[in-house]
Order: sequence, then C-alpha cells, then structure tokens
Amino acid sequence: MDPGALALLVDIIDAGNLSEAARRLKMTRANVSYHLSQLERAVGLQLVRRTTRRLEPTDAGLRLYQHGLGIQNEMQAARESITALGQSLQGRVRLNVPSGFGQTVMAPWLIEFKLQYPGIVLDVMFENRVEDLLSDEVDIAIRIMSEPPPQLVAREMGPVRYVACASRGYAQAKGLPAQVDDLRGVPVVTSNVVGRQLRISAYREDQRHVLTLEPTLVSENFVFLRHAVLAGIGVGILPDYVVQDDVQRGEVLTALDDWHLRIFGDRMFMLYMPNRHHTRATATFIDYVLARARAALVVAATMAS
Repeated sequence: MDPGALALLVDIIDAGNLSEAARRLKMTRANVSYHLSQLERAVGLQLVRRTTRRLEPTDAGLRLYQHGLGIQNEMQAARESITALGQSLQGRVRLNVPSGFGQTVMAPWLIEFKLQYPGIVLDVMFENRVEDLLSDEVDIAIRIMSEPPPQLVAREMGPVRYVACASRGYAQAKGLPAQVDDLRGVPVVTSNVVGRQLRISAYREDQRHVLTLEPTLVSENFVFLRHAVLAGIGVGILPDYVVQDDVQRGEVLTALDDWHLRIFGDRMFMLYMPNRHHTRATATFIDYVLARARAALVVAATMAS
C-alpha cells in the first residue's frame, strides 16, 4: 500500500472534512476527493462516512488511520533526530489556554520558556473553549474542569479554588455576603455563558448549596473582570489566582472563605491528543509547564501553612 495514500487519509481525518483537508494540503477539494476514492477502491472498503458536519472514519478507516499516523510519527521522529544534530531545540508549539489563568499565571512561564528556548515558536491562543483539538489545530490545551474528556490525554496541573471577593471600597460601603444565600441579593461579577443564568455550587463539610444567579456583569476575559471588581461594581466569583495579588495587598477582600465554591470545575488539566507524535519542542514544553505547575503548588501550600 502506498504510504502517501495513508498519509493523505490521516490528513483528511485530522481535518474533519474535504474542504479543510484541501486547504491544509494546498490541493483542490476535487483532487482530495479523487485520491480518497482511489484509496477506498484499492482496499475495497469504505474508509470515511460523510455526515452533515464532518467526515467520520469507519472501523476500517480508523485502523488505517492509526497505521498511517504511526508511519507519520516515525518519519517525523527520524527527521527530528537528524535535524537536531548539532542544533539548538527548534519547532512550534500550538497552545490554547484559558484567558484568566493564561494571562495572570502562565504568561510569565511562557515568557521564561521562550527566553530559555529561543528556537521554539510558541503559538498561543487565549480563549476558554476548545471543542476539538484536531480541528482547531492545537497541540496542547489547558482547561478547568471536574473530569477531563476520556478521549484525550489529561495531565493534572492542580486544584482550582473560586473565591467570592470585592474591593475594599465596596465592602466598606455595602458589606460582604456572610452566607451563601446572600449572593442572591448582590451584584455578581463572574464568567459564564452570556444569556444564561449562573449555576454555582457551594460545599462546606456535609452541607451543599446550589444557587442560580443572574450576574450583573459577565465576561470570559478575567483581566476585565478583575478590573470590574477593583472598581467596586460588585462581588466577584472568580478563581483565586485572578485576584490573589490584590488580596495580598489588601485591595480586595474575600468572603465565604470556609465554603468551597464551584462553577465550571475544580481542577486544572493539560490536554492533548493520544497517539499523536510529540515533537521534541512539544515534549520539552509539556515537561516545563508541568514542572512549573508543581512548583506553584508547593509555593501555594507553603503560603497556606
């Protein structure tokens, strides 16, 4: 079987549809469709199933995809082993990180990594949703969730704690919520899907409260939400890392500290596709970020004690 045909099948399935595959391969859609039909005719089986939104591999197609992916990975590893001889580490890492964690916590890590490995190109997207690591052409995604998707490799980076917080001026003028139910009567600043109500869970020992709130200010940009809290717009329900420096300076006060608040999830994960060959650049980046995350956990534990 032609290895080039297997490589084409891998590219088509990774792209999700013929038009995207044609764009990535710099071929016409008709040409991609023709080569796919030729491969299916050669093996005598249907390899992909066309739905209204994308192409899905059949059982036969998935088996050939895995073989083709293995061949591509071995070829990439061979090229890298030759390229790396006598050269500094090079390559590209495509990363998708949450806006809040990315800008407030990971930004210094990324800059330090880039200074240490100038030959590696970092392609960083700050956003809070990744539906499909393949279609979004992302190598690594960082996400807050309770349970990671089973189809992805998930490396836990640590817990995430949400806090109820407000500026010192707001607290002095209007007070802070003393009970979880008090959140119903205050203007809430938080991240949520626009146009939907906010569902928040609060836990303390054997107690559990579930509240449905209508925030006064909603955004996926946590830097903006931090400024809104500092301006005294309302009570923020935010990950603690967003306001931790403001809390340490006394500019922001926290409430309900004996409660565990949860909105989207309580753990941070690094996610990437299984069976995808990691370049030396990507593998180095993964190890670097996980080491920084472990070090940050140690520092947080020391400060808490």
